[in-house]
Amino acid sequence: MLKVGLTGGIGAGKSEVSRLLVASGAVLIDADKIAREVVEPGTPGLAQVVEAFGQEILAPDGTLDRPKLGSIVFADPQKLALLNSIVHPLVGARSAELEEAASEDAVVIHDVPLLAENGLAPLYDLVVVVDARPETQLDRLVRLRGMSEEDARARMAAQATREKRLEIAHIVIDNDGPLEGLGQRVDAVWADLARRARAA
Repeated sequence: MLKVGLTGGIGAGKSEVSRLLVASGAVLIDADKIAREVVEPGTPGLAQVVEAFGQEILAPDGTLDRPKLGSIVFADPQKLALLNSIVHPLVGARSAELEEAASEDAVVIHDVPLLAENGLAPLYDLVVVVDARPETQLDRLVRLRGMSEEDARARMAAQATREKRLEIAHIVIDNDGPLEGLGQRVDAVWADLARRARAA
């Protein structure tokens, strides 16, 4: 099994790369998706979050009111740390379960947005960084996702710098140009990853 950490700045195209890798045969473990699953209604995770932050973080239908919780934790580093101390171990345990279920020769892609920020590179055999220039990221966030330029710049500033991500990369996928050429670049990376998984 080859454990690959996949990361990239917001708007760099990481989701598209993970989709292409899965289409080639990779097993995807998506940290963001798992983070949502572990706090669904009826889970111990949601019960712990409610215990820590109160009933007001629940929507009328009993689901987690993410914007409400976000407004609480992003304004207070201690509260954010408390939330992370609840959610991160649950995400880690579920990720380990999914990894154990994969075949011995699998290429397991861990899609981790904050891989560089949280110093997680040592957890993986390889780190793949999807890279784009900040101007390209900004353009995509404003033009394709409808963000205001101010909001887009704030989100980019909250992440690791491009240099910090590139420092931990074993493989860099350049996604600065149009999407049409991305498939070929990902195919080449997939061939490399599959070969390494077989050798391992």
